[in-house]
Amino acid sequence: MAAVPPAEHHPSDGAGLSLRPIVLLRYVDVVLLVIAAAPLIAAGVPALGYAIGAGAWILQRVLALLDRRWVSHAAQPRTQLGLNLFEAFGRIWLLAIAIVVAGVAGGRSDGLTAAVTIFAAYSIAFAIRVMSGPPATASPRKAAR
Repeated sequence: MAAVPPAEHHPSDGAGLSLRPIVLLRYVDVVLLVIAAAPLIAAGVPALGYAIGAGAWILQRVLALLDRRWVSHAAQPRTQLGLNLFEAFGRIWLLAIAIVVAGVAGGRSDGLTAAVTIFAAYSIAFAIRVMSGPPATASPRKAAR
C-alpha cells in the first residue's frame, strides 16, 4: 500500500478556519445588535433610540480597534497607560452622550431604548471577554522592543 503524501495547507483551503470562530465570537455583540434590529423595531421598540444606541456601540467598537493600534505604537509604558485611560474614558463618554442625544432628540423612551441597547451590548461583550480567558501576552521578542 502506497503512502499518501501529506497535503499542503493553503490559506484558501479552509485549514486556517480554526481561528475564525474565535474572531467571530469577539464581535457577537455587534452581530446580535444588527440581527435584533428588525424584530425589535417591528415589536414597537423606538427606532431612533435603538439606532442611536446600536450606532454608538458599533462606533465605539471600531474606535477601540483603532485605538489599540494607536496605543501599541507608544514606546513608553507610562504613555501607553495614559493613552489607554484616555481612549477608554473617551469611549464611555461617547456612549453617555449618545444616550442623552437619543433622549433629547426623540424623548424619554428613545433615551431609555438607547441605554438598554448599550447595556445589553456591553453585557454580551463582557460575558464573551470573561469566557475567553485572559488576553494573550506579548511575545518576548515584541516586548523587548
